[in-house]
Amino acid sequence: MRYKVKAITGILLLVGMLLVPFVVQADEGMWMPHQMRLLNLQQLGLKMNPDDLYKKDGTGLMNAVVNLGGGTGEFVSSEGLILTNHHVAYGAVQRASNQEHDYITDGFLAMTREQEIPAQGYTADILLGYEEVTARVLSKVKPKMTPRQRYDAIEKAFNEIVTETEKTGPDIRASVVSMYSGNQYYLYRFKRIKDVRIVYVPPLDIGDYGGEVDNWVWPRHTCDFSFLRAYVSKDGVGVDYSPENVPYKPKVWLKISTEGVKEGDFTFVMGYPGRTYRNNLAVEIEYDFNAMVRRISEFQDIINFIEGASKGDKETEIRYASMLKGLYNSLKNMQGKVEGMKKVDLIAKKKEQEKEFLAWVNASPERQKKYGQVLTQMEDFMKRYEAYAAKNELLSNIISPYFGSTVLSQAYTIYRTVLERQKPDKDREPAYQDRNLPYIKQRVQLAERGYVFNTDREFFKHQLKKMMNLPPDMIPVPFRSLLSQKSDKAIDEYVDNLYKNTILGDPKKRLELLEMKPAELMKLNDPFINLAAELEKELKVVREESKAWSQERADLKKVYEAALLEMKEGKLAPDANGTIRFTYGLIEGYSPRDAVIYKPITTLTGVLEKDTGVFPFHVPEKLKELYKKHDYGQFEDPILKDVPACFLNTTNVTGGNSGSPTLNAKGEQVGIIFDMTYESVIGDYYIIPEWQRSISVDIRYVLFITEKFSGAHFLLEEMGLAVK
Repeated sequence: MRYKVKAITGILLLVGMLLVPFVVQADEGMWMPHQMRLLNLQQLGLKMNPDDLYKKDGTGLMNAVVNLGGGTGEFVSSEGLILTNHHVAYGAVQRASNQEHDYITDGFLAMTREQEIPAQGYTADILLGYEEVTARVLSKVKPKMTPRQRYDAIEKAFNEIVTETEKTGPDIRASVVSMYSGNQYYLYRFKRIKDVRIVYVPPLDIGDYGGEVDNWVWPRHTCDFSFLRAYVSKDGVGVDYSPENVPYKPKVWLKISTEGVKEGDFTFVMGYPGRTYRNNLAVEIEYDFNAMVRRISEFQDIINFIEGASKGDKETEIRYASMLKGLYNSLKNMQGKVEGMKKVDLIAKKKEQEKEFLAWVNASPERQKKYGQVLTQMEDFMKRYEAYAAKNELLSNIISPYFGSTVLSQAYTIYRTVLERQKPDKDREPAYQDRNLPYIKQRVQLAERGYVFNTDREFFKHQLKKMMNLPPDMIPVPFRSLLSQKSDKAIDEYVDNLYKNTILGDPKKRLELLEMKPAELMKLNDPFINLAAELEKELKVVREESKAWSQERADLKKVYEAALLEMKEGKLAPDANGTIRFTYGLIEGYSPRDAVIYKPITTLTGVLEKDTGVFPFHVPEKLKELYKKHDYGQFEDPILKDVPACFLNTTNVTGGNSGSPTLNAKGEQVGIIFDMTYESVIGDYYIIPEWQRSISVDIRYVLFITEKFSGAHFLLEEMGLAVK
């Protein structure tokens, strides 16, 4: 399970399920903090006061968990030390690396605070609180509005609430989020830390042991962790990087336990899961299934191109490392979902559930009136939407660096930003409001560390050539004449001309362009800016149409999910949507197929057993020496007589949960979530309890590597652990 790659449109994140211990019926879902009272946690094994998990004053255990913008982290010291995954911090490490300092391969350790280096592009959002704002949002919606009018009214309400909230402090960040497809809305308030620094990242041979071979696989032996640190101004405000900044002092941080876990233990996880689709209808799942089948070959083709372009060129390899990791991760996730859906005949199962739903609806005239038509209406909607989406998929993808061109993506970002900045702030698309301009500028700057100009040129040619044989109405208008020639040579000449005559290869120039007026920008006659302007003519139409499509679908789903809430008497977790969630379960193995039984805990011995001498199964010599000498210190498990590496539990997680703390019944950290099993990825849509497992790296392996392998005993001392 890898760091979420936000720029890849349509990639579906992964999720697990919740299997409750003992004889109690499982409560499937990732629960909002206020819903934890529904779960009878102390009866299930929790050995702390559930009220101490989340507190409105910011002193609950959950307030130690931070959102890293695509992954999760947790404070583990009073000095702002954050523990997360190696793969969550990977993007920052990649941007800090070059041929002279290859931190990706060699790792990084700051021996002093002064040596800690900026995690470029990273922020840490600390939850201050959340509250329901459903009535306020829906007060803007009137009965006779069209779907597009409803969309605009809801977006206006969101903007008003966010703007009002963010005026309360210089580092306050807010978001309004829909739950149950618009049946409820919640406002989340955060303190945003903008100065995040890299403290310690283990070498690739440890932090990514097993690589893509073991990704989504059990047994697992990856020590997937990193340490970051949050910095603020001297008066405690989240500000941009400055040498004068000081470590942030969190109100609460997690206690680390070296007692370990054993089979059957109660555990829980708190984090920021990305997206799940459990409450989707069969017709929606069928659409996603078909889309994933198409994407699998597309992703494999892009991976093959990048690997070929990077071969023998270290700088190109470093620059595309993060993109490649994200593509591989998404590819394997989609493959697992497709296999899982076929294996359990998921669409048929969902249709059976819908028959039961209809029986419940039809048992009451009142319910029949409210909910009786929603399934038929949704089927009709998806038929219409599928035709619309297929026609416009390429148009949306071509401005993505993953499917088109990084330079074109930058040109489009610049062009849209310049256009939007001509409007009053409140009338702009949210992504282009003043609150987000610093992040646009940051992305424009950081793009330089994620691509190579000449490689990008050849990739754009490659992608355009694949489009030549498509129906003309699926091809974006600016390319139709070119591609109708069916000529590789014509494409080569067209793309070469774009790259030869653009100024967008210079990151300083790109930043300057963001400050221009539209007329000034177009006067440059830059071929990529001109292309972006032509594409925007189509994209603007699609964007406006998509808002109406999105709201029509949400309106139907709102009716369906209102029915589910009524049917389940309110005990239904909302699908994951990037907000803070709680999940719990047991340490437990599983059997994925006939005659195969997996135990729930792996060890350092297993790490050595996999050693081939080459990445991704290369064990560093120092680790071999520690193993040979049995120099495990306090990190040896007394029963296993070994250092535990990873463990399974039945908690419910998804991609954004990467880096989330796994805690024991007393609320002490015993591991870090970093993956799920291959059989579990279908859990995004449907739970198969006997397969559903999350994978954590054991905190004792993390501490063993930190102290014994890297000599960073001072980090253990900072976390309040005695060094023996």
